[in-house]
Amino acid sequence: MPSGRPETPPSVSDLKDEGSPGAKHPGEVNDIPDATPPSTPPSPPEGNKAQKILLLVSVFLCMFLVSLDRTIISTAIPAISNEFNSLNDVGWYGSAYLLTSCAFQLLFGKIYTVFPTRPALLASVFLFEAGSAICGAAPSSVAFTVGRAICGIGAAGLFAGTIVCIVYIVPLHQRPKIQGAFGALFGIASIVGPLIGGAFTSNITWRWCFYINLPIGGVAMVVIALFLEAPPRDDAKLPLGKKILKLDLLGTSLLVPGVVCLLLALQWGGPTYPWNDGRIIAMLTLAGVLLIGYAVVQATLTSTATIPPRLVKQRSVISALWATICINSGNYIFIYFLPIWFQAIQHATPVSSGIRLLPVMLSTVLGSILGGFLNAKLGYYTPLAIFGSCLASIGAGLLTTIHVAAPASHWIGYQVVYGLGLGTCFQAPNLAVQTALPQADVPMGIALVFFGQLVGSTVFVSVGQNVFSNQLVKRLAGFPGFDVGLVTEGGATALVEALPEGVRAAAVVEYNEALRQVFLVGLIVTCLAVLGTVTLEWLSVKKPQAEKLGELEKGVDGKGAGEQGAEEKGAEEKGAEEKGAEEKGVEGKGAEGKGIEEKDGEKKGKK
Repeated sequence: MPSGRPETPPSVSDLKDEGSPGAKHPGEVNDIPDATPPSTPPSPPEGNKAQKILLLVSVFLCMFLVSLDRTIISTAIPAISNEFNSLNDVGWYGSAYLLTSCAFQLLFGKIYTVFPTRPALLASVFLFEAGSAICGAAPSSVAFTVGRAICGIGAAGLFAGTIVCIVYIVPLHQRPKIQGAFGALFGIASIVGPLIGGAFTSNITWRWCFYINLPIGGVAMVVIALFLEAPPRDDAKLPLGKKILKLDLLGTSLLVPGVVCLLLALQWGGPTYPWNDGRIIAMLTLAGVLLIGYAVVQATLTSTATIPPRLVKQRSVISALWATICINSGNYIFIYFLPIWFQAIQHATPVSSGIRLLPVMLSTVLGSILGGFLNAKLGYYTPLAIFGSCLASIGAGLLTTIHVAAPASHWIGYQVVYGLGLGTCFQAPNLAVQTALPQADVPMGIALVFFGQLVGSTVFVSVGQNVFSNQLVKRLAGFPGFDVGLVTEGGATALVEALPEGVRAAAVVEYNEALRQVFLVGLIVTCLAVLGTVTLEWLSVKKPQAEKLGELEKGVDGKGAGEQGAEEKGAEEKGAEEKGAEEKGVEGKGAEGKGIEEKDGEKKGKK
């Protein structure tokens, strides 16, 4: 029944809600409220500039520690294994960290969408610090491995948490510069990590490679606890039990063991056990069953899914995931096998081979910084993503041409071309996720991108290792004195040195050809990254949040911005028509009432 006064016209946000997939339309019952994203929080508030700088520094420190932790251990491993007499456990020092960081990455993405950002980020820092303390004080190899596993869990939370923190601190149009600095941070950590680890191991003790994390992480925790302010969530008042139920416990119970089985099979297959070994086959089979079960859970239980279907239906998310898997897979292949080329082909020492890798490291840092500033200037990340992936592909192609007598100008120049391309496009997937998704879905999107980075690089390093081993066996089988066992058990130079001196020169040529086949794998996956970058949507990072509502909705239901705008315009016109009809009805009713009163007055006068 009309109230007698015109209704307030719907706001733009109301129209947005009506056009969203989760809105209830006449005759439609929405019984899965959690299948739609929560409302988009507002843009970062204008707060105290000093507080923001402190927060940014703390977030950068957290990410630097995580990046450093992945490389600082490389030069400390000999001293650690000597102290614990644990040469057979060396592989687990890296694998334990990698397994847990991969397995828990998506879970932390879900945690950041359900729980407040500050306690979730603090818990991640605490886990990383606790793992570092255990590693530093470890009395045995087993305790050290447990500490590395805990560090990996904390790192999984920090990967996603630091980017989520930046989303709340930095406006979208300023994030390309910050993302560029993040990429540079990874490169710098890769350069200084082994140097710091070697300095601690030689001059103090290897334990300080992990103790160094404690004071820095402690300061970061204090700053985050005092100054990080994140917008409240729609479900902030939900009881703890209901929040835990939203964490997709069933999916996580399938994903974690599935990822662990897959990574263990890839780590052990070839070097440790033959690929036809029953243990490898069993782990691969179990991984396949568990991961298929996880996919079924995500598709059916959409209200609590870790990866909601709406996320994988968004074009930019799929393109970003594809690009980041390919970019990082190619990068790890070259970073892993170029030092082997320097040592086996050019007879460089391990330290010298690390120094010869500086061109790609430094050019990646430079490309990342330049890419951040250019993305901010252009307002679009897609052009540089395409340019960077194409340039990296050219550099990767050049690296596949190196030969035994390649001069320094070649392998330095090729690394620079590859590194500049890599740095330019390295952060584009993260920016794409932040720009294309509603802010409430950004944590899950970021976690998905990091998950792709970790799993992709692990898979393709294993692929490269198996290609390398098979090529060596194939090419050196006819040489006198060749022993297949040296391929899996010998060092980078032991295989060639074990052959008679008269055939070593020819063996080095074949060794070089085997490495070129591995570099060809890196070239292929780097070229495939172009497919991801060219299909990224052209979304602006300069538009204010309010102007991006149509584009953000596209990340949810796949509609184009123009189509969404047309719907909003139609809704506005419809609302205006309804308002006019109501006002007309009110006026008509008023006129009708007035006419009746006048008629009654005339009758009364006649009487």
